[in-house]
Amino acid sequence: MGQCGPTNPAKHADCRTLWVACFVHRILGKRRSHFSNAKEKTMYRLNATSIAMTVGLFGCGQIGEIGLTDEQLAEFQAAYDGATAVADALRGNDAPSGAHYNLNLIGVPKSKSADMTGNDGHRIFVPLAGTTKILLAEGEFAVLDANGTDGTAKFQLPSPDPENDGVTEYSVFSRALGTPGGSSSMTTCATDPVSGEEYCSIYSTVSTRTSGKSSFSNVSRELLYAYVDLDGDGMVERYPLFDDTLQDYFWDYDNSGLKLLQLRFYPIPTDVN
Repeated sequence: MGQCGPTNPAKHADCRTLWVACFVHRILGKRRSHFSNAKEKTMYRLNATSIAMTVGLFGCGQIGEIGLTDEQLAEFQAAYDGATAVADALRGNDAPSGAHYNLNLIGVPKSKSADMTGNDGHRIFVPLAGTTKILLAEGEFAVLDANGTDGTAKFQLPSPDPENDGVTEYSVFSRALGTPGGSSSMTTCATDPVSGEEYCSIYSTVSTRTSGKSSFSNVSRELLYAYVDLDGDGMVERYPLFDDTLQDYFWDYDNSGLKLLQLRFYPIPTDVN
């Protein structure tokens, strides 16, 4: 902090941002004494920490082209996820407890030009308005292409139901975050290798950010299976991701202003029968 000052504008701006962050944290943190029980005090302190982190890392609203680098954003997300995980456990958000893989779909107003292939930061950037094809590959959880603003991204995840018995080996939960008012839909699609025709599941998950607390929903059926009628007999068949009957699985993500869709993958089963 000794190098901060008007003679060094860049560092001066950084110090001002950090000062504001510390100020917010200190003021909100002190007010915890107004609460009557330990749980309320802890929740308020976590909220203060989250606000301070946001101000400190995002630079008083300097978001976008002159905002965070991908590395800084990844660090922020890791720290924020850690803080919110504790808060979630205290207040309840309809998500299971325990270890999980976290994936954030971040809606941005401008396209990104950087090559993000192999850039595993537990996030994928998507247009704030428009569609993105998130290609799916089989393997351990990983983001293979984080830039969906050019129309496609790529995510890797394990086979959810190798026997197609309707009981998943892991489950997916989602919730909408960010400014109230945005929404998005997400549908599992794949290609018939015989006809070359593309099919999308009859089930989609629709996420809308309303005011107030945002809760998780189990979307395993919608995101881990494709329910389609391949033979045209009027009967819908169920195909889990990476079933050999279909190929080139992907999620069709249609965004209408949702700034953040959070997906969590838990090592627990879901019965979709």
